Amino acid sequence: MNVSKAQQLFQLSAYSEISVLTYGPGYALYEKFGHTAIRIKDPVLQLDLIYNYGFFDLTESNFYVNFTKGYMKYKLVRYSFPPSLKHYNDDKRWAKEQILNLTNEQKNSFFSYLENNALPKNASYFYDPFYNNCSTKPADIIKNVLGKSVIFKDDFVVKNLSIRELMNNEIHTNTWGSLGINIALGSKLDKIATSKEYLYLPDYVFKSLACSKVIKNGKEENLIVTTKNLLDYPEKKLQPDAVSPFIIFFILLLVGLYITYKDFKNSSRSKWLDFLILFTTGLLGVLIVFLWFFTNHSTAPNNFNILWGFAPNIIISFLINKRNPPKWISKYLIFLLVLLVLIPIIWILRIQLFPKELICFIILLGIRYLYLVKFTKNFE
Repeated sequence: MNVSKAQQLFQLSAYSEISVLTYGPGYALYEKFGHTAIRIKDPVLQLDLIYNYGFFDLTESNFYVNFTKGYMKYKLVRYSFPPSLKHYNDDKRWAKEQILNLTNEQKNSFFSYLENNALPKNASYFYDPFYNNCSTKPADIIKNVLGKSVIFKDDFVVKNLSIRELMNNEIHTNTWGSLGINIALGSKLDKIATSKEYLYLPDYVFKSLACSKVIKNGKEENLIVTTKNLLDYPEKKLQPDAVSPFIIFFILLLVGLYITYKDFKNSSRSKWLDFLILFTTGLLGVLIVFLWFFTNHSTAPNNFNILWGFAPNIIISFLINKRNPPKWISKYLIFLLVLLVLIPIIWILRIQLFPKELICFIILLGIRYLYLVKFTKNFE
């Protein structure tokens, strides 16, 4: 049955099935977390559709500008299920299906809800990677359709993990993608996640549905009646990047230590190194400030990476290399050292977790700032 005909038929037969599909991770960064979608199948109506809330259009006007600002517009798209499974099969990503325990009336309410959502005027929504995405949608829809008759259990939560820790379990931390995300996002990610907040990840949607209940005829029954393995591939292993952040930062640390040692022996200063360090950390600081104060990203505020990625450094990188630098430069560098000292305190107290791959870089900053404090005392 084609889609236009499906739009006209809102009465599913007693043989229909509504299921939640969970797909394993892929290789691209945006595929690392897996995917969730909804399937409606009715052999009587010859209907087999997938409802996918994870679609975005790169050609849309101002897409990249809006994405940067945090106004990420995604949409629900509906298409035939069988061809869609081929994509995951080609990528060797596992796929599982959980068939919901619904009455025929509930199935039709579910179908009507999705059909209404799929209308062009309703299909778009503002995406949030942690609070409103393709994985959070199924639970929201189930709650909307079933109301008080659905009971979401939290038995699947076996550890008290933060949202950031959950994220880092899905992406190898020693990758540039993971590093960039962890630098860009603030301490809101470091609060312990509620069972509902786990559901931004497809794996936990699967686990949540598997242990949840529905009340039918006054009795609790399993929300899922059947679970099927549609594609049985092994989980893709998390791998660091070939040229990983740790390798690069470790090399930078060794080079920086060597140059600082040579400077100390010669009572000199490698101005180019100081410019690069201060300009780079300042530039990253400007980005953090921009994401924090000038975008709609829900998890960008309160970002303590600003302690090492300090925006004013971008100005200091030019001032420190002037023929007659300001006399207060050494006091500014002492202030930078104080900021660096705060990092392990915040880390130990779990106010915000920092990427472990940054340790070498932070050590380099501390050693170089210490040397510069001594050297710039001569400016006073």
